[in-house]
Amino acid sequence: MTNKLIEQAVLIRKFEELILQLFREGQLNGTVHTCIGQEWTGVAVSNYLVKNDAVFSNHRGHGHFISRTGNVDGLLAEIMGKATGVCGGIGGSQHVSQDNFYSNGILGGMYPIAAGRAFSQKFEGNKNISVVFSGDGALGQGVIYETLNIISVMELPLLIVIERNGYAQSTDTKQTFAGDIATRAEAFHIKHFSGNTWETEELLQQTEKAVEWVRSKELPAILEIGTYRLAAHSKGDDNRETKEISEYSKICLLYTSDAAD
Repeated sequence: MTNKLIEQAVLIRKFEELILQLFREGQLNGTVHTCIGQEWTGVAVSNYLVKNDAVFSNHRGHGHFISRTGNVDGLLAEIMGKATGVCGGIGGSQHVSQDNFYSNGILGGMYPIAAGRAFSQKFEGNKNISVVFSGDGALGQGVIYETLNIISVMELPLLIVIERNGYAQSTDTKQTFAGDIATRAEAFHIKHFSGNTWETEELLQQTEKAVEWVRSKELPAILEIGTYRLAAHSKGDDNRETKEISEYSKICLLYTSDAAD
């Protein structure tokens, strides 16, 4: 693990803490969904992408965007509705586009779009890949399974990154999700890789293997990343047990301390 990657993860954390503070002060409008606790997913994946790879994110995409583009000032301006934002201040927190990075807030809605881009990349024969991020809470969406079928049948270079934080908003996915992600990948004959955000060296190794698989084989893969979202789903809607959040916060602090050493 390099200092650069640690700095990226810390930058994402500080950025999101800042925007939450700005909301509390009444300086921002609308809503925002932070990835506090999940920062390493975007950091790990972006580390192995090249310039013309395409990234498709979701409503919780600040970390993906910052790790991919580094444009912190442009994202902050966008969230604040300023003309100097990456989309002129009209996209807000969820709808951002810059340098082959795209996001919107429709749950699972970026899957078919990412598949379409992967199709064009394979047609062009340029060895570029597409990456789409979603949480495990999105896995009840039918469009995701339609996409899994298409990318497998058509052998498209799409890496699906599933951030498995155990919740769909504030509902435990044990109440909504049957089976597991690896079995779903197997059902569609899609290669499955896994890691978690607390064992970052292993996560980086698995991410590198997943990206290399998609790029070299020109085949789809699923990278399942175990993680935990420390902040609320949005600015304040959270009914999870405070004890649970506290325990994961301790794990995060312990890891952060070890990484800094």
